[in-house]
Amino acid sequence: MSGIRVGIVGAGIVGLAHAWSAAVRDHRVTVFERSPRAIGASIRNFGMVWPVGQPPGTDYRLAMRSRRRWLKLARDAGVWVNRCGSVHLAYREDERAVMTEFASIGREFGVRCRWLDANEVLSRWPVANPDGLLGGLHSPTELAVNPPAAVGQLANWLRDSHGVEFHFGTLVAKVQTDGLRTADGRGWDFDRIVVCGGADARELFPDAWNRAGIRLCKLQMLGTDPQPNGWRIGTHIAGGLTLRHYRSFEICPSLGGLRQRIAAEHPELDRYGIHVMASQDDGGRVILGDSHEYDEQIEPFDKEEIDGLILRELRRMIRLPQWSISRRWHGVYAKHPQQIVLREEPQPEVHLRTATGGAGMTFAFGLAESDWDEWAAERDGR
Repeated sequence: MSGIRVGIVGAGIVGLAHAWSAAVRDHRVTVFERSPRAIGASIRNFGMVWPVGQPPGTDYRLAMRSRRRWLKLARDAGVWVNRCGSVHLAYREDERAVMTEFASIGREFGVRCRWLDANEVLSRWPVANPDGLLGGLHSPTELAVNPPAAVGQLANWLRDSHGVEFHFGTLVAKVQTDGLRTADGRGWDFDRIVVCGGADARELFPDAWNRAGIRLCKLQMLGTDPQPNGWRIGTHIAGGLTLRHYRSFEICPSLGGLRQRIAAEHPELDRYGIHVMASQDDGGRVILGDSHEYDEQIEPFDKEEIDGLILRELRRMIRLPQWSISRRWHGVYAKHPQQIVLREEPQPEVHLRTATGGAGMTFAFGLAESDWDEWAAERDGR
Protein backbone atom coordinates (compact mmCIF):
# COMPACT_ATOMS: atom_id res chain seq x y z
CA MET A 1 0.00 0.00 0.00
CA SER A 2 2.05 2.95 -1.23
CA GLY A 3 1.33 6.38 -2.52
CA ILE A 4 -2.26 6.76 -1.34
CA ARG A 5 -3.76 10.10 -0.34
CA VAL A 6 -4.19 10.35 3.44
CA GLY A 7 -6.12 13.02 5.33
CA ILE A 8 -5.51 13.55 9.04
CA VAL A 9 -7.93 15.59 11.14
CA GLY A 10 -6.19 17.07 14.19
CA ALA A 11 -2.57 18.13 14.72
CA GLY A 12 -2.28 16.93 18.30
CA ILE A 13 0.04 14.09 19.19
CA VAL A 14 -2.28 11.32 17.92
CA GLY A 15 -2.79 13.06 14.59
CA LEU A 16 0.91 13.79 14.15
CA ALA A 17 1.78 10.20 15.05
CA HIS A 18 -0.52 8.90 12.32
CA ALA A 19 0.85 11.46 9.87
CA TRP A 20 4.41 10.33 10.60
CA SER A 21 3.62 6.63 10.21
CA ALA A 22 1.81 7.36 6.94
CA ALA A 23 4.57 9.57 5.55
CA VAL A 24 7.33 7.02 6.11
CA ARG A 25 5.22 4.54 4.14
CA ASP A 26 5.36 6.94 1.16
CA HIS A 27 1.78 8.15 1.45
CA ARG A 28 0.81 11.72 0.55
CA VAL A 29 -0.34 13.19 3.84
CA THR A 30 -2.40 16.30 4.56
CA VAL A 31 -3.15 17.40 8.14
CA PHE A 32 -6.01 19.73 9.12
CA GLU A 33 -6.08 21.57 12.45
CA ARG A 34 -8.88 23.93 13.44
CA SER A 35 -6.58 26.15 15.57
CA PRO A 36 -3.54 28.14 14.44
CA ARG A 37 -1.46 25.50 16.27
CA ALA A 38 -2.13 22.54 18.54
CA ILE A 39 -3.53 23.97 21.78
CA GLY A 40 -5.45 21.06 23.30
CA ALA A 41 -4.62 18.18 25.63
CA SER A 42 -1.46 17.32 23.70
CA ILE A 43 0.33 20.36 25.09
CA ARG A 44 -1.37 20.49 28.50
CA ASN A 45 0.23 17.54 30.26
CA PHE A 46 3.30 16.43 32.20
CA GLY A 47 5.25 15.39 29.14
CA MET A 48 5.48 11.90 30.56
CA VAL A 49 5.87 8.85 28.35
CA TRP A 50 4.64 6.42 30.99
CA PRO A 51 4.87 2.65 30.27
CA VAL A 52 4.88 1.75 33.99
CA GLY A 53 1.28 2.93 34.32
CA GLN A 54 -0.06 0.69 31.57
CA PRO A 55 -1.50 -2.78 32.26
CA PRO A 56 1.04 -5.55 31.66
CA GLY A 57 0.57 -7.28 28.34
CA THR A 58 -0.74 -5.66 25.17
CA ASP A 59 -1.00 -2.12 26.57
CA TYR A 60 2.48 -2.17 28.09
CA ARG A 61 3.98 -3.48 24.86
CA LEU A 62 2.20 -0.75 22.89
CA ALA A 63 3.58 1.88 25.26
CA MET A 64 7.08 0.46 24.84
CA ARG A 65 6.71 0.53 21.05
CA SER A 66 5.72 4.18 21.35
CA ARG A 67 8.74 4.78 23.57
CA ARG A 68 11.05 3.46 20.85
CA ARG A 69 9.49 5.89 18.37
CA TRP A 70 10.10 8.82 20.75
CA LEU A 71 13.78 7.87 20.91
CA LYS A 72 13.92 7.68 17.11
CA LEU A 73 12.28 11.12 16.92
CA ALA A 74 14.96 12.48 19.23
CA ARG A 75 17.69 11.11 16.97
CA ASP A 76 16.11 12.10 13.65
CA ALA A 77 14.44 15.42 14.46
CA GLY A 78 16.38 16.70 17.46
CA VAL A 79 13.35 16.71 19.75
CA TRP A 80 14.35 16.84 23.43
CA VAL A 81 13.65 13.45 25.02
CA ASN A 82 15.05 12.66 28.48
CA ARG A 83 15.44 8.99 29.52
CA CYS A 84 14.71 9.88 33.13
CA GLY A 85 12.76 6.83 34.29
CA SER A 86 10.40 7.14 37.25
CA VAL A 87 10.11 6.43 40.95
CA HIS A 88 6.97 6.00 43.05
CA LEU A 89 7.77 7.06 46.62
CA ALA A 90 6.28 5.11 49.56
CA TYR A 91 5.56 6.77 52.91
CA ARG A 92 2.92 4.36 54.23
CA GLU A 93 3.05 0.61 54.76
CA ASP A 94 0.17 -0.05 52.36
CA GLU A 95 2.01 1.94 49.69
CA ARG A 96 5.11 -0.17 50.20
CA ALA A 97 2.98 -3.33 50.05
CA VAL A 98 1.54 -2.44 46.64
CA MET A 99 4.90 -1.34 45.23
CA THR A 100 6.81 -4.42 46.35
CA GLU A 101 3.99 -6.61 45.14
CA PHE A 102 4.04 -4.90 41.75
CA ALA A 103 7.82 -5.19 41.52
CA SER A 104 7.46 -8.95 41.92
CA ILE A 105 4.35 -9.58 39.82
CA GLY A 106 5.22 -7.02 37.15
CA ARG A 107 8.52 -8.69 36.34
CA GLU A 108 6.63 -11.88 35.53
CA PHE A 109 4.85 -9.90 32.80
CA GLY A 110 8.03 -8.33 31.46
CA VAL A 111 7.64 -4.96 33.24
CA ARG A 112 11.05 -3.51 34.03
CA CYS A 113 10.89 -2.28 37.62
CA ARG A 114 12.32 -2.97 41.08
CA TRP A 115 11.92 -1.94 44.70
CA LEU A 116 14.58 0.33 46.22
CA ASP A 117 15.01 0.96 49.93
CA ALA A 118 14.98 4.49 51.31
CA ASN A 119 18.76 4.88 51.28
CA GLU A 120 18.95 3.83 47.63
CA VAL A 121 16.22 6.29 46.69
CA LEU A 122 17.84 9.21 48.52
CA SER A 123 21.29 8.46 47.12
CA ARG A 124 19.93 8.68 43.58
CA TRP A 125 17.22 11.33 43.92
CA PRO A 126 17.70 13.69 46.86
CA VAL A 127 14.53 15.50 45.76
CA ALA A 128 12.63 12.88 47.81
CA ASN A 129 11.57 14.01 51.27
CA PRO A 130 13.52 11.73 53.66
CA ASP A 131 11.05 12.17 56.54
CA GLY A 132 9.17 8.87 56.81
CA LEU A 133 10.40 7.57 53.45
CA LEU A 134 10.15 3.77 53.25
CA GLY A 135 11.54 3.34 49.74
CA GLY A 136 10.38 3.53 46.16
CA LEU A 137 9.37 1.59 43.06
CA HIS A 138 11.83 2.40 40.28
CA SER A 139 11.19 1.92 36.57
CA PRO A 140 13.84 2.92 34.00
CA THR A 141 11.51 3.05 30.99
CA GLU A 142 9.77 6.42 31.35
CA LEU A 143 10.71 9.40 29.18
CA ALA A 144 10.29 13.15 29.60
CA VAL A 145 9.42 15.51 26.76
CA ASN A 146 8.34 19.15 26.59
CA PRO A 147 4.83 18.85 25.11
CA PRO A 148 4.37 22.30 23.47
CA ALA A 149 7.88 22.24 22.02
CA ALA A 150 7.76 18.58 20.95
CA VAL A 151 4.40 18.89 19.19
CA GLY A 152 5.51 22.01 17.34
CA GLN A 153 8.88 20.54 16.35
CA LEU A 154 7.29 17.32 15.14
CA ALA A 155 4.88 19.21 12.88
CA ASN A 156 7.69 21.31 11.41
CA TRP A 157 9.88 18.25 10.86
CA LEU A 158 7.09 16.34 9.14
CA ARG A 159 6.53 19.30 6.84
CA ASP A 160 10.19 19.92 6.05
CA SER A 161 11.57 16.38 5.98
CA HIS A 162 8.60 14.27 4.90
CA GLY A 163 6.54 16.63 2.75
CA VAL A 164 3.47 16.52 4.98
CA GLU A 165 1.08 19.34 4.09
CA PHE A 166 -0.49 21.25 6.98
CA HIS A 167 -3.58 23.44 7.03
CA PHE A 168 -3.74 25.18 10.39
CA GLY A 169 -6.70 27.37 11.26
CA THR A 170 -8.87 25.14 9.07
CA LEU A 171 -12.02 23.61 10.51
CA VAL A 172 -13.18 20.29 9.06
CA ALA A 173 -16.97 20.36 8.79
CA LYS A 174 -17.72 16.96 7.23
CA VAL A 175 -15.91 13.67 6.69
CA GLN A 176 -16.98 10.88 4.36
CA THR A 177 -15.45 7.87 2.63
CA ASP A 178 -13.92 9.66 -0.36
CA GLY A 179 -12.89 12.92 1.28
CA LEU A 180 -13.74 15.79 3.56
CA ARG A 181 -15.08 19.30 3.41
CA THR A 182 -13.77 22.26 5.38
CA ALA A 183 -15.90 25.01 6.86
CA ASP A 184 -14.83 27.45 4.15
CA GLY A 185 -16.53 25.25 1.54
CA ARG A 186 -13.46 23.59 0.06
CA GLY A 187 -13.53 19.88 -0.73
CA TRP A 188 -10.60 17.47 -0.44
CA ASP A 189 -10.35 13.96 -1.90
CA PHE A 190 -8.57 11.21 0.06
CA ASP A 191 -8.19 7.45 -0.07
CA ARG A 192 -8.05 7.11 3.72
CA ILE A 193 -8.95 9.56 6.50
CA VAL A 194 -7.94 9.35 10.16
CA VAL A 195 -9.85 11.58 12.57
CA CYS A 196 -7.75 12.37 15.66
CA GLY A 197 -9.49 15.45 16.97
CA GLY A 198 -9.40 14.67 20.68
CA ALA A 199 -12.50 15.87 22.49
CA ASP A 200 -13.55 17.78 19.35
CA ALA A 201 -14.06 14.55 17.40
CA ARG A 202 -17.55 14.20 18.84
CA GLU A 203 -18.67 17.06 16.57
CA LEU A 204 -17.90 15.01 13.46
CA PHE A 205 -19.13 11.62 14.67
CA PRO A 206 -21.54 12.10 17.59
CA ASP A 207 -23.18 8.69 17.14
CA ALA A 208 -19.92 6.77 17.48
CA TRP A 209 -18.92 8.98 20.40
CA ASN A 210 -22.18 8.43 22.28
CA ARG A 211 -22.31 4.72 21.48
CA ALA A 212 -18.87 4.23 23.02
CA GLY A 213 -19.83 6.09 26.21
CA ILE A 214 -16.90 8.52 25.99
CA ARG A 215 -16.40 10.76 29.02
CA LEU A 216 -14.72 14.14 29.23
CA CYS A 217 -12.12 14.71 31.95
CA LYS A 218 -10.72 18.02 33.16
CA LEU A 219 -7.36 18.18 34.92
CA GLN A 220 -5.62 21.07 36.70
CA MET A 221 -1.86 21.51 36.65
CA LEU A 222 0.81 23.94 37.79
CA GLY A 223 4.37 24.78 36.76
CA THR A 224 7.20 26.34 38.73
CA ASP A 225 9.73 28.87 37.55
CA PRO A 226 12.95 27.28 36.25
CA GLN A 227 14.81 25.83 39.21
CA PRO A 228 17.94 27.79 40.20
CA ASN A 229 21.51 26.95 39.18
CA GLY A 230 20.50 24.24 36.74
CA TRP A 231 19.07 22.02 39.50
CA ARG A 232 17.41 18.88 38.11
CA ILE A 233 14.76 16.66 39.67
CA GLY A 234 16.46 13.64 38.07
CA THR A 235 13.42 11.45 37.39
CA HIS A 236 9.63 11.48 37.15
CA ILE A 237 8.13 11.44 40.67
CA ALA A 238 4.88 9.77 41.72
CA GLY A 239 3.56 8.45 45.01
CA GLY A 240 1.03 6.29 46.79
CA LEU A 241 -1.94 8.27 45.49
CA THR A 242 -0.90 7.45 41.93
CA LEU A 243 -1.15 3.72 42.60
CA ARG A 244 -4.95 3.98 42.65
CA HIS A 245 -5.04 5.92 39.37
CA TYR A 246 -3.16 3.79 36.84
CA ARG A 247 -4.61 0.45 35.82
CA SER A 248 -1.23 -1.31 35.87
CA PHE A 249 -1.39 -1.60 39.66
CA GLU A 250 -4.72 -3.44 39.60
CA ILE A 251 -2.76 -6.69 39.40
CA CYS A 252 -1.81 -6.15 43.07
CA PRO A 253 -4.19 -7.76 45.63
CA SER A 254 -3.12 -5.23 48.27
CA LEU A 255 -4.36 -2.24 46.23
CA GLY A 256 -7.88 -2.50 47.67
CA GLY A 257 -6.69 -1.76 51.20
CA LEU A 258 -4.75 1.31 50.06
CA ARG A 259 -7.80 2.67 48.24
CA GLN A 260 -9.98 2.17 51.32
CA ARG A 261 -7.49 3.91 53.58
CA ILE A 262 -7.20 6.97 51.29
CA ALA A 263 -10.99 7.19 50.91
CA ALA A 264 -11.40 7.16 54.70
CA GLU A 265 -8.57 9.56 55.52
CA HIS A 266 -8.79 11.97 52.59
CA PRO A 267 -12.18 11.93 50.86
CA GLU A 268 -11.36 15.32 49.36
CA LEU A 269 -8.68 13.66 47.20
CA ASP A 270 -11.15 11.13 45.84
CA ARG A 271 -13.72 13.88 45.30
CA TYR A 272 -11.43 15.64 42.83
CA GLY A 273 -9.57 12.57 41.57
CA ILE A 274 -6.28 13.93 42.83
CA HIS A 275 -3.06 11.97 42.53
CA VAL A 276 0.23 13.81 42.49
CA MET A 277 3.20 13.62 40.16
CA ALA A 278 6.13 15.84 39.20
CA SER A 279 8.22 16.07 36.05
CA GLN A 280 10.74 18.59 34.73
CA ASP A 281 11.11 20.02 31.25
CA ASP A 282 14.27 20.98 29.39
CA GLY A 283 13.99 24.56 30.62
CA GLY A 284 14.16 23.49 34.28
CA ARG A 285 10.49 24.11 35.09
CA VAL A 286 8.89 21.49 37.33
CA ILE A 287 5.40 20.41 36.22
CA LEU A 288 3.04 19.55 39.08
CA GLY A 289 -0.40 17.94 39.09
CA ASP A 290 -3.05 16.76 38.77
CA SER A 291 -6.81 16.30 39.26
CA HIS A 292 -9.70 14.58 37.47
CA GLU A 293 -13.22 16.01 37.18
CA TYR A 294 -15.66 14.36 34.80
CA ASP A 295 -18.54 15.39 32.57
CA GLU A 296 -21.08 17.48 34.51
CA GLN A 297 -18.43 18.37 37.12
CA ILE A 298 -16.40 20.27 34.52
CA GLU A 299 -16.49 24.05 34.79
CA PRO A 300 -14.55 26.70 32.85
CA PHE A 301 -13.22 28.06 36.13
CA ASP A 302 -10.35 26.36 37.96
CA LYS A 303 -10.60 25.58 41.66
CA GLU A 304 -8.05 27.10 44.01
CA GLU A 305 -8.86 24.27 46.42
CA ILE A 306 -7.59 21.70 43.91
CA ASP A 307 -4.31 23.56 43.38
CA GLY A 308 -3.88 23.74 47.15
CA LEU A 309 -4.45 20.01 47.61
CA ILE A 310 -1.97 19.16 44.84
CA LEU A 311 0.70 21.34 46.43
CA ARG A 312 -0.07 19.99 49.90
CA GLU A 313 0.44 16.40 48.83
CA LEU A 314 3.55 17.10 46.77
CA ARG A 315 5.22 19.02 49.60
CA ARG A 316 4.89 15.86 51.70
CA MET A 317 6.84 13.91 49.08
CA ILE A 318 9.46 16.15 47.50
CA ARG A 319 11.73 19.06 48.31
CA LEU A 320 12.33 21.64 45.58
CA PRO A 321 14.87 24.47 45.74
CA GLN A 322 12.00 26.83 45.04
CA TRP A 323 8.22 26.42 44.76
CA SER A 324 7.39 29.69 42.98
CA ILE A 325 4.43 28.93 40.67
CA SER A 326 4.59 30.81 37.38
CA ARG A 327 1.93 28.93 35.38
CA ARG A 328 -1.46 27.39 36.08
CA TRP A 329 -3.66 25.71 33.50
CA HIS A 330 -6.21 23.04 32.84
CA GLY A 331 -6.81 20.58 30.04
CA VAL A 332 -9.79 18.54 28.91
CA TYR A 333 -9.37 15.12 27.34
CA ALA A 334 -11.66 12.33 26.24
CA LYS A 335 -11.63 8.94 27.97
CA HIS A 336 -13.04 5.62 26.82
CA PRO A 337 -14.67 3.68 29.70
CA GLN A 338 -12.83 0.41 28.96
CA GLN A 339 -10.25 0.82 26.21
CA ILE A 340 -7.10 2.93 25.81
CA VAL A 341 -8.48 4.54 22.66
CA LEU A 342 -11.71 4.95 20.73
CA ARG A 343 -11.20 2.87 17.58
CA GLU A 344 -14.15 3.22 15.23
CA GLU A 345 -14.66 3.03 11.45
CA PRO A 346 -17.82 5.12 11.05
CA GLN A 347 -17.51 4.85 7.24
CA PRO A 348 -15.34 2.77 4.88
CA GLU A 349 -11.73 4.07 4.89
CA VAL A 350 -12.58 6.56 7.66
CA HIS A 351 -11.02 5.85 11.04
CA LEU A 352 -11.77 7.53 14.34
CA ARG A 353 -8.81 7.48 16.74
CA THR A 354 -9.32 9.52 19.86
CA ALA A 355 -10.12 9.32 23.58
CA THR A 356 -6.66 8.18 24.68
CA GLY A 357 -7.61 9.06 28.27
CA GLY A 358 -4.72 11.39 29.00
CA ALA A 359 -2.14 8.88 27.73
CA GLY A 360 -1.63 10.26 24.25
CA MET A 361 2.05 11.00 24.81
CA THR A 362 2.49 7.40 25.97
CA PHE A 363 0.46 5.59 23.31
CA ALA A 364 0.20 7.75 20.18
CA PHE A 365 3.25 6.56 18.27
CA GLY A 366 2.70 2.89 19.06
CA LEU A 367 -0.98 3.17 18.20
CA ALA A 368 -0.21 4.80 14.85
CA GLU A 369 2.37 2.18 13.90
CA SER A 370 -0.04 -0.61 14.85
CA ASP A 371 -2.83 0.97 12.81
CA TRP A 372 -0.75 1.44 9.66
CA ASP A 373 0.64 -2.08 9.89
CA GLU A 374 -2.92 -3.40 10.10
CA TRP A 375 -4.23 -1.25 7.25
CA ALA A 376 -1.31 -2.24 5.01
CA ALA A 377 -1.95 -5.93 5.69
CA GLU A 378 -5.66 -5.54 4.91
CA ARG A 379 -4.97 -3.70 1.68
CA ASP A 380 -2.39 -6.28 0.60
CA GLY A 381 -4.81 -9.09 1.37
CA ARG A 382 -2.68 -10.70 4.07
